[in-house]
Amino acid sequence: MPQDSATVPGVDRPNITALDIVRSIVLVAAVGSLALWGFATWPFPWNVVLGIGAPVVVILVWALFLSPRPVLRLHPFLRAAVELLIYVGVTIAWWLMDQPIIGTAFAVVAVGTGVVSGRRRIA
Repeated sequence: MPQDSATVPGVDRPNITALDIVRSIVLVAAVGSLALWGFATWPFPWNVVLGIGAPVVVILVWALFLSPRPVLRLHPFLRAAVELLIYVGVTIAWWLMDQPIIGTAFAVVAVGTGVVSGRRRIA
């Protein structure tokens, strides 16, 4: 007989919403986009450096400031500013790859999910 996961005593499971899933997809898309930008738009020695370095920097910034259990806690407005800087960087990367429609679409989805998530966190 399967036991309901909500009835296990002493276990705190986070409620994962559709918004959390979309935010995770946006983060993966951001990291992948920066890797693509680094590898596709720069000549040989720099494509390896930027193709690996840019995503690593974004992952470190996310882990330090934006993760569910961040290393350094920021004021919600500073947290939103850091998140926006990442989204702006990815949007500019798409524009530099001559894909402004993809960049704008990414920006709209990323900022939209960030705003909704931020409003839920503050409320």
